[in-house]
Amino acid sequence: MRPIVIASLLGLLSLSAACSQPAASGDWRLDGEHSRLSFVSIKSGEIAEAHSFSGLSGTVAPDGAAELVIDLATVETGIDIRNERMRDHLFEIDRFAEARVTTALDLAALADLDVGERRSLELDATLSLHGQSIDIIAPVIVTDIDGRHILVESAAPVLLHIEDFGLADGLATLRELAGLPSITPVSPVSFSLFFTRG
Repeated sequence: MRPIVIASLLGLLSLSAACSQPAASGDWRLDGEHSRLSFVSIKSGEIAEAHSFSGLSGTVAPDGAAELVIDLATVETGIDIRNERMRDHLFEIDRFAEARVTTALDLAALADLDVGERRSLELDATLSLHGQSIDIIAPVIVTDIDGRHILVESAAPVLLHIEDFGLADGLATLRELAGLPSITPVSPVSFSLFFTRG
């Protein structure tokens, strides 16, 4: 139930780094169909469950400006009523429909990435979620698939804290509605983002 993780959404943005490919004479766009952002919630102190967001979009401009947008209404937990409760009580999508990750990339840093090569990076970004903006660091692995497609994956889960984004009250409501003794207020977020040069 740790939607906060989504905001790691933060990790996602790091995939923009892929756009730093040499021939950056155009935007890079996230292929949402082949990308994935997942987070884990822990309830009752020991029961871990994996969730995801399907509504992902993003771009990296030729000047290195990168943005990742997560549609919070697309949260998928495997249980319809839980999806609804997260949307309404945790994320409050009627007021905060999206989570957004932004960063400025040094495109020259990946200009020499060869086809098939994998490279580890640490990206500084800003995650905006539920009316709060927090600076984050995302360790990622960037792979040049074929010169036109880039895969950006989390090198390690990004840990997000509910309190940082003003989600503590919403999490308490979820716990009460589900009749749970506890829901851990920290969520690990992982991602696999596929970019295509536009």
